[in-house]
Amino acid sequence: MIQIKKIEKVYQFLKNMNEQQEGVSAAEIADELDSNRANISRYLNKLYRDERLVKIQGRPVLYKLKSGANHKNTKKTVNRDIDLKANYINQKSKLDEIIGAKGSLKNQIQQAKAAILYPPNGLHTLLLGETGVGKSMFANLMHGFAVDSEMIAKDAPFVQFNCADYSDNPQLLISQIFGVKNGAYTGANKDRDGLLKKADQGVLFLDEVHRLPPQGQEMLFTFIDNGHFRPLGESEKKMTAQVQIIAATTEEPGSFLLNTFVRRIPMVIKLPSLKNRGLKERFRLIENFLKEESKNIGKSIYIDRNSLVSFLLYDCPNNIGQLASDIQLAGAKSFLNYKTSDNEYILISQEDIPEHVQKGILNLHHKRSEVENLFKGQSEVLEFSYSEENKIVNLDSDTKNEVGTAKPGKLFYDVIEDKLNSLRQENMNKEKIQKILNIDIEAHFKKHLESLPNIINKSDINKIVESEIIEITEAILQLSSRKLQRKFDKKIFLALALHLQKSIERIKAGEKIYHPELNNIRINHFQEFMTAIEAASLIDKKFEIETPLDEIGYISMFLIKNPYQSKNKSKSEVAVYILMHGNSTATSMADVANKLLGENFAVGMDMPLDMEAEKFFKHCSAEINKNAKDRDILLLVDMGSLTGFAEMMEAKNNRKIKIIDMVSTPIVIDACRKAILGQSIEEIYNNTLNYIAQKRNKALAKNDIFTDVKAEAQIKKSKNLIITACFTGEGASSKLKEIIADKYSPANLEIISLNIIDYDNFINKIKEYQKDYNLLAVVSTVDIKKADIPFIPAVDILSGKAFNQLDTKMDNLDSYNKIKNSLGEHLEKLNSSKIVNECKNIIDSILNEAKMKIDNDVKIGILMHIIFLIEKLLQGEKGKTFAQLNDYLSTNQSFIDQVEKKMLFLEKEYAVKIPQDEIAFIAQSFLENSKSKNNVDKN
Repeated sequence: MIQIKKIEKVYQFLKNMNEQQEGVSAAEIADELDSNRANISRYLNKLYRDERLVKIQGRPVLYKLKSGANHKNTKKTVNRDIDLKANYINQKSKLDEIIGAKGSLKNQIQQAKAAILYPPNGLHTLLLGETGVGKSMFANLMHGFAVDSEMIAKDAPFVQFNCADYSDNPQLLISQIFGVKNGAYTGANKDRDGLLKKADQGVLFLDEVHRLPPQGQEMLFTFIDNGHFRPLGESEKKMTAQVQIIAATTEEPGSFLLNTFVRRIPMVIKLPSLKNRGLKERFRLIENFLKEESKNIGKSIYIDRNSLVSFLLYDCPNNIGQLASDIQLAGAKSFLNYKTSDNEYILISQEDIPEHVQKGILNLHHKRSEVENLFKGQSEVLEFSYSEENKIVNLDSDTKNEVGTAKPGKLFYDVIEDKLNSLRQENMNKEKIQKILNIDIEAHFKKHLESLPNIINKSDINKIVESEIIEITEAILQLSSRKLQRKFDKKIFLALALHLQKSIERIKAGEKIYHPELNNIRINHFQEFMTAIEAASLIDKKFEIETPLDEIGYISMFLIKNPYQSKNKSKSEVAVYILMHGNSTATSMADVANKLLGENFAVGMDMPLDMEAEKFFKHCSAEINKNAKDRDILLLVDMGSLTGFAEMMEAKNNRKIKIIDMVSTPIVIDACRKAILGQSIEEIYNNTLNYIAQKRNKALAKNDIFTDVKAEAQIKKSKNLIITACFTGEGASSKLKEIIADKYSPANLEIISLNIIDYDNFINKIKEYQKDYNLLAVVSTVDIKKADIPFIPAVDILSGKAFNQLDTKMDNLDSYNKIKNSLGEHLEKLNSSKIVNECKNIIDSILNEAKMKIDNDVKIGILMHIIFLIEKLLQGEKGKTFAQLNDYLSTNQSFIDQVEKKMLFLEKEYAVKIPQDEIAFIAQSFLENSKSKNNVDKN
């Protein structure tokens, strides 16, 4: 009953209005009737649905009584306007020339056109998007479309204002937009029009509109609803203006503050970030920026493919604005190189692009196929040249960026050239000129980057990052500032916080984090990497997680300082010694490293296969004590007993001695380089271990796929097996399986439970498993009494006594796994995993048939000799000559025949012929290192 009376009261108010009045808004009726505006709107819409009122679309919406003539005229006028303006929707404009107009911005452009053309005077619009996506340019283009579509006059103003510029002074901010009355606040000594008045009959663009204080927001909403406003300090007189508001904000769509604006502003357009725009659009943006640089310089710009890929794939948090700035920095560096050298071309290469851009190429493995499609048919170096015909509009092509700072342009290149000429006239040498101009370029772009908008206030970050993440980010950067003696700006703070929020979520979810260039980070930015390790400890403690090594690599990237700063390296305090089995392996590796480094630094020491480890240890110790008295020692070894030398040496020396096993030539070169540059032994040691781990992962990935059926049968035997057994196969057997599984990683070990009720069937099953697996042991409650089956009593497992025996077996197998991973980097013709398993099985077979025993070190040495022999033969190289071969053959014919027979498998598998000399070398390695020489049948 109450609602009906209220509706009728509203209807009566409209009825009493002057017939000539064009209509009245809900807000005006609410003011007159002292009622809630929302309720009045509801009543008006009910009357409209009942066909008692006419609704006139506009800003604000107007209502009037439905009368024959007036209603017809209104309907005709509105329909005519809609028909007229609809013609402009499909007309081409500068909006349609934006990069992405047919892609990621297609819907946004349609929204923008609709907002401009909506009768009678368009719709107020809110632009959403991250910093640098091009909101100001988009607003400018909307204004241009309004002019082209005759919604506003050709000379209609476009007034741009960034609310963030005055956010610390609310009164001044409000007065800038709405104007101020004399005496409104201290310093307001005269009436002054605001931007609303200046934008009358045009467009007012309010950037960072969420910075408006509550009073300013209400004043803006009043204008949006009613079309009138009062200057600050004015209490009586209302002012009017016909202005289309385009507001912009970096606020997240779901924020409370933004919801207030969305409710009051009818058209909301979200502009995508650069990472959501696809590689094709990003390529066109890069192309356009390079052509602009070409125009500024007045010459074509060339860029190599890797650099272009880096620009395509690097993390660009400040979007298009940052992309443009980074490209211009690269252009400036390459222009400098062109001017200070004899180069005929301006070429942008990896050395010219900022370090954070260079990291983009690390993401190539995620986008390889897409990138390859983009570059299909392109050369390794691409040319970009500006012409009016190929001019493209992009969302950062305005002469001003979002904070109104003039962009660096042709004048900057003129400055470089002028200064270059001036320095040349002073007869300054080329290196000094380049150094001075590098400093100028760096300073220029640092200033430019500092002018980019910062959304880095803590209150801003709190809206998008959890408080715990902010706390850990602060702690990490405080630690890093102290350790690295440098400051980190707000952009780094925000970038690191956003990164940590995502990465910690991934770690908690158990998702893998992979850093494809981790070793480069460790090598080139070791201090940052070590600091990141400490930072990871803070993260682990706070979030109760374990930060993986790859994530530490990513954290390091945020801590890397300016790449133009040089480091002073001290004299080497670390000596590098290479110790390896064989007659020339270590010395050859040292020779290669020294030649490539241009310095006799590495020392190689070879251990003949027939030399005892203790004797070699004494020889090495004496040599090191003689020639490297006051230095720490890094030992680079291959395997076996050599891996224990560091601990033995350190006990007798008052210095640090570290050892790394399973090394390759690249590892030796890198360790020596670091030592020459003055890194400490801890730095070199940790750095190298991490490098090996990364290479090992790559080698594992490389060796995952095998296609040869015959090879697969051999590879199966790379899986290790322990069988647990009891009478039922379920009771004690299952418990034994559980105990063993807890002790050893299942990655390369399978544990199977069997029952032994039918003894013969049980033994047959074991024999079948032995064909495909390396059987380490059968653990059983009953002695199986078979000499060729390794047996361990169940009680020895339960007591722990048997684990020493199993540990030895697992350690030996681990040596083979290390060899597989290490060899993966060095074998061109062979699959390391496959050949290692094949050679191991051949060696085991020879030993079993000959009833021979040799040390595991020797066994590994023979295995590596055979592998590299097959590799050499596949490459067309010849084997070595065995001295007095005929005499040796006649003395050891039976065993040599046995070895030759086993080698037939490799000859058939790899289509090679192993020379008789090499067969003799292999046989000699077995015979001279056998611990049961008397049992071997040589003839």
